[in-house]
Amino acid sequence: MGSRDRAGSAPMNGGSPATVDKGVDFAQYFCTYAYLYHQKEMLCDKVRMDAYFNAIFKNKHHFLGKTVLDVGTGSGILAIWSAQAGARKVYAVEATKMSEHACALVKANNLQDVVEVIESSIEDITLPEKVDVIISEWMGYFLLRESMLDSVICARDRWLKPTGVMYPSHAIMWVAPIRSQLGEQKLNDYEASMEDWHCFLEDTETNYGVDMSVLTKPFSEEQGRYYLQTTLWNSLHPHQVIGNPSIVKEIDCLTATMKDISEVKSHISSSINICSQLCGFGGWFDVHFRGRMEDPAQEEVELTTAPSVEGNTHWGQQVFLLHPPVTISDGDNLSVSILMTRSKENHRLLEVDLGCKIFQASGRQLHTLEKKFYID
Repeated sequence: MGSRDRAGSAPMNGGSPATVDKGVDFAQYFCTYAYLYHQKEMLCDKVRMDAYFNAIFKNKHHFLGKTVLDVGTGSGILAIWSAQAGARKVYAVEATKMSEHACALVKANNLQDVVEVIESSIEDITLPEKVDVIISEWMGYFLLRESMLDSVICARDRWLKPTGVMYPSHAIMWVAPIRSQLGEQKLNDYEASMEDWHCFLEDTETNYGVDMSVLTKPFSEEQGRYYLQTTLWNSLHPHQVIGNPSIVKEIDCLTATMKDISEVKSHISSSINICSQLCGFGGWFDVHFRGRMEDPAQEEVELTTAPSVEGNTHWGQQVFLLHPPVTISDGDNLSVSILMTRSKENHRLLEVDLGCKIFQASGRQLHTLEKKFYID
């Protein structure tokens, strides 16, 4: 989620694009970002704004006299900052009618001679030149939801000079064990839904003479997926993290391929540091602005969405809840397997198969947990 172009990217497998209905994709995804209220939510995210502002203005050598491609300009803020930092030319690509607001904002800041707003998907544009910098705020929930990185990779492969720089340059996905009351709440919601269903069955048969109980199983599965398997957006406090965070995936934006991000597979370990209930796992990400090895940033900047005492970003954290929670002790160890793939129904959504083995410090295994989650 960010002020990005919703650039009409098609899912790719090993670098080959698959067919995606652009009309359906726009209705499911792009249209949300054409509204100013949504842009305002992201523009009010101080962590997000400060990170990009500092990355640009503390590393002006990457922008001064250079050409820049802003993939997903949204309101145009990153394109404007790039121009203010001294860029010679900025191509600001936006797939929605938000491009009209971006044009107005560029003109209001007297940058129309530098910033050119292009209303198009990134896959369909033709630029008159290669660029020195690609900048984009492409990150979705748990980093990869929305598949916006597809468009950034496409732009990089088509338009970035061999000596070019990516902003951001690197990304890291994290997971940590957590405690939370949300699991109990969601389980209660599911049980209440099923109680209501059984009342519905009784009323329908009594009043209308139709036995609908054959639909109980699919209804239960549907409600279970919604209440018990769909990950939650949450604003976690650091005290809710009960074990050391572990890296799930590291991405170099200069070299990452579609194959690298279409399936994420990881085996991680975490040590519990408090006696508590293991209620699930929290996932978040960091991105870094480091430049490239041959042309490093003068001052590296990090944007983190980790649980924070001061407050979280609009991304928050993704919470994977376990039902029921498991009692664990200080010193216990977790061995966690994660397989994250794209939904077959909507390539911008994610499915996660999570397995967890819990061991005492002595090495004796206590529990084995397996569950499928949906990041919708």
